[in-house]
Parts: sequence; structure tokens; C-alpha cells
Amino acid sequence: MHQFNAACNYVGEKAFELHTANKIELQKIVYRDIREMFGISAQMAVRAISKSCEAYKRDKSIKPKFDPNGAVIYDQRIMSWKGLDRVSLLTLDGRIKLPVVICDYHAPRLDRIRGQADLIFQNGTFYLCVVVDVPEPKKSVPQNVLGVDLGIKNIAVDSSGEEFSGEKIEKVRSKIDNLKADLQSCGTDSAKRHLKKLSGKEARFHRDVNHCISKKLVAKAIDTSSAIVLEDLYGIRERITVPKAQRRKQHNWSFYQLRQYIDYKAAIAGVPLICIDPAYTSQECPICHLISRSNRPTRDEFSCVCCGFSGPADTIAARNIAARVSVNMPIVARLFAELQAHPFREG
Repeated sequence: MHQFNAACNYVGEKAFELHTANKIELQKIVYRDIREMFGISAQMAVRAISKSCEAYKRDKSIKPKFDPNGAVIYDQRIMSWKGLDRVSLLTLDGRIKLPVVICDYHAPRLDRIRGQADLIFQNGTFYLCVVVDVPEPKKSVPQNVLGVDLGIKNIAVDSSGEEFSGEKIEKVRSKIDNLKADLQSCGTDSAKRHLKKLSGKEARFHRDVNHCISKKLVAKAIDTSSAIVLEDLYGIRERITVPKAQRRKQHNWSFYQLRQYIDYKAAIAGVPLICIDPAYTSQECPICHLISRSNRPTRDEFSCVCCGFSGPADTIAARNIAARVSVNMPIVARLFAELQAHPFREG
């Protein structure tokens, strides 16, 4: 692992120096050097070049730098499965066969393993992250629309009025922050062990909450034969400003993770997922369609200054999100029906 990531650093330096992320060109320049300098195999050298090029492509203004314990990329040439409980991996000293622990939930999927895998080292344990093929069912033809408004105070609110509050997450975050501060100020060996134990606890809690919310939303869409409609919030952190006291909440807002969970759960269930422009969804009146900031006298309340329509602000935003698709529902249903009949047109 250390030699592989050292080779990646060497390739990253060359890529930055030559201003190129072309794997073929870099391989001609660095292949022989990294094999001799770091003692890695031919295919491992190819994987190191590929990893460095992908990192450099993401931001060409920064020289790629890799942690010694960074992931090692394995493909089918340097990794093979020996049943469900053993795997053969290439090392600096040749192949070794290692026992693998797989939970009952993932074991049935191992017959669909394909492509490359990442060997990662976390908290003293090696994990092999493998890619599996999951057959994706045909998208159902939607009859209705379920709009979902994503936020911080309420993590998600759907157009039927169901709210998924973020109050529990905020309490856990505040509790963990206070506990960490107390332990850091204490500084004893016991406090340091406790801090290590707390590492990643908040992130794991966030993931669990997002999994539960996404599961409920997809289940509701299945029950009501609906398409799920979300706001495309890409880049929202750069577009909005908040007071200093709220910056921590804003940067801990895991809306993208929730969208990913909804995306793959909807794909497995055959539920269509549609993303729309979020502009003015929280300021538009669903009755008279007046768009005004004055329609939101408070964060939680919506009251139209024109027709007087009022209600919970997040629920009305979710209704507006659903309405932007439902007005074109016949067209949407026809498109999904055509995609089912002619899957090759989906691209």
C-alpha cells in the first residue's frame, strides 16, 4: 500500500510538471521508473498511473498528493476470488490468499462482482470495496408526482405534507461537539481513547438517518405510482450566504448524500426520479403563482400577499416542486412509456 501510493505521488508530480492527464503519454514517461523505484508489478504500475491521472483531472491547479495509507486499486488481473470466503491479491512478494468476512446481506451479491475493487485501510482493518452488478428494472410509467423539498431544519418534506425533521440530527451533533470539547480540554489518555471512539460517529448517524428517509420516500412513491421530483441543489453552498453562527449547520447539510440514496433506491425499485431547477420554489404561491419574498414572513410560514393563501412553508415548496412536473405529466408519462418500449433511446 505504501509503495503503491508513493508511486502515485511520483506520477502526480510528473503530471503536474508536464501539465498532462493523458494516461497513455504519462505511461510512456513514468512506467519504467516507478517499476524500478517502487518494486510494484506491471499492472499495479498501470493502476497507479490511472489513479494519479484521475486525481489530477479533478483539479489541474493542484499537484496530486496521496496518503501512504490511501486506497490500492485492484482489477481482475491482480485480484481473484476463491469462493465466498477467500480472495487472492497481488503484493510486492507475489500472490497471497486472504480470508474475507462478508455479512449475510452482501453474500448473495458476490456472484455479480465485476470490474475493479479498492483495498482501503481504516481503523486498523483492511476493507475490500467491490463493485457488483445489480439488475435495474424498467422504470414504471408514473401516474402521479411526489415533490420533495430538501432543507436543514426539515431534512425533507414531501408534497403530501409528511415532514422529516432535522431536530434529532442537530441534538446529536450538539451533544457530540460538546463532548469532544470537554475531552480535548481534559487531555488524559482515557479522554484520547474516548475521542478516538467518537471518530466518525456523527457521520454514521447522518448516513443512517438519510437511509431511513430515502427508504420511506421511495416506498411512498411505489405505493402511489409516483415519480419522485427533487430540486437540483448542486453548488448551493457557494450561492447562498448565512450568518456565522449557522455556517456549521450549512456545511454539515448532507443533501447530496440523501439525493444519492434516493437515486439508487429509486433505480432498484423502478421509480422515476426527476430533478428540477429550485429557483423560487419557496417563494411562489401555488394558487395565484405570485413570486415574492414577502410571501415568506417567517422561515416556517408561507402567506401569499396577493390571494392570502397560507400554510407550512416547506410543504408548499414541495407542492410547487411537484407542480412543475405534474403540469407536464402526460408528456412525462409518454416519454417513460417510450423508454420502456425502446430502451436504446434512453441515452
